[in-house]
Amino acid sequence: MSVNRVKDLGLPLMNLVKLRKTPILQQLLLEERLLRSSSENWCIINDGTNVPNIVMGMSGKACELVELEPVIRDRIPVIKRFTGGGTVIVDENTLFVSLICNRNDVPNVQPYPRSVMAWSGSLYSDVFNESSEFQLRENDYVFGDRKFGGNAQSITRNRWIHHTSFLWDYNEKNMSYLKLPSRVPQYRLERDHTDFVCRMKDYIERSVFIEKTINAVGTQFMLKEIDLDEIDDSCGEHIESTRLLTVDELKETLAKTNTSIAQAV
Repeated sequence: MSVNRVKDLGLPLMNLVKLRKTPILQQLLLEERLLRSSSENWCIINDGTNVPNIVMGMSGKACELVELEPVIRDRIPVIKRFTGGGTVIVDENTLFVSLICNRNDVPNVQPYPRSVMAWSGSLYSDVFNESSEFQLRENDYVFGDRKFGGNAQSITRNRWIHHTSFLWDYNEKNMSYLKLPSRVPQYRLERDHTDFVCRMKDYIERSVFIEKTINAVGTQFMLKEIDLDEIDDSCGEHIESTRLLTVDELKETLAKTNTSIAQAV
């Protein structure tokens, strides 16, 4: 039995950290640190980030996923995170929920992407139980056939993280910073971003979503709420793979892309 398991209730212990408008880069660096250096379970909820940011998966290439000219012109930060998954643009109307778990504390979940996704889909079905349109479709949370929640994961030997960005609302202009990726879910059917996604605010109140998410997690873990400053010194050192791409990197990528296009003409 895990040392994090609460004997009296038979539930594993999970630390709950509630944030508000914490910069997404700071959140991702914290999550990577907790995944790699902590031995505890964590639920991190961030109610919006401070400014618009583009976040790519660890293998994402800016030249394929981002409209570089307007991104550079408008000074939109581009982050490469430590998990897989697709590219999103996030802002104050994006809600973030991250679950970092010890493998032994969730024994019914195999440490593989599909198993973790299925578990998360069941968890959030309790959150959105008043909507018959909610479902896990491929790797996305959708209402009907329109996406509102994107997921990414990282799985280590004994631990895993499943984190989600929920579109409470979105600015259509921000969607124009993203290219249509070459690999898309089959159900997308070549729809552009605005036809493919929907706003979660049309289905649930913001505060209700956060409350119901905490309640759903609380059916499987014994939650202990702690403040951000309580965990600053609780984890050891590790190599960070999450990073902010520099403007020079983006400009160099754009120049190479333009050169390749010119040579192909």
